[in-house]
Amino acid sequence: MPEPLLQVDAIDAFYGDFQALFGVSLRVDAGQVVAVIGANGAGKSTLLRCVSGLMHPRHGVVRFDGAEITRVPAFEVVKRGIAMAPEGRRLFPSLSVEENLLIGAQSRRSGPWTVARVYELFPVLFERRHLPATALSGGQQQMAAIGRALMANPRLLLCDEISLGLAPIVVRDIYAKLPQIVAEGLAVVVVEQDIVQALKAASHVYCLQEGRVALQGSAQAVTRDRITAAYFGA
Repeated sequence: MPEPLLQVDAIDAFYGDFQALFGVSLRVDAGQVVAVIGANGAGKSTLLRCVSGLMHPRHGVVRFDGAEITRVPAFEVVKRGIAMAPEGRRLFPSLSVEENLLIGAQSRRSGPWTVARVYELFPVLFERRHLPATALSGGQQQMAAIGRALMANPRLLLCDEISLGLAPIVVRDIYAKLPQIVAEGLAVVVVEQDIVQALKAASHVYCLQEGRVALQGSAQAVTRDRITAAYFGA
């Protein structure tokens, strides 16, 4: 098999004395969409934080494009080609939509994603580009957060809880854009509680339960019963 773009090997992660991840491993190949599902508190966001450099695992190894990045700081991880649309969007409220997008380009990586390309992907952002980020709806803020991450021209895009707090039709509209994103050569990791959307979007799925990988496999092969058992620990 070819070398994976991202390889997470048996990481343990802690918040103080509280252990959030227990020997979690994950593989993402170039151009692949991988879904990480699980209930609240399962460790999904912690896993993305360890990949993005926002926190460092106590044990285990994270490799990206063949190089170890286990303890590389977040700003350097972005420069190497990993960007994240975080849970809760985290847009800068005092800045306009376009200014929020331009912040994503600070790593100065070359690639296909420009402000114009993001507007092509999400036309509503062009219409509202001069408005403050707080003037956007929840779905539009999620589009802006994804657009800001794309402006870093990453090879790997991490999306934390795309559907959180959004109406189903808005979620469908955002997920409909994933094929265009992947077509530009990106791999995507989607953290989700919405199992149906995750399985539709991804080729491979990991289910976390209380900080451990309870199930992994092809999104087409895993059964609903197995997912339910892994999700709820039944």
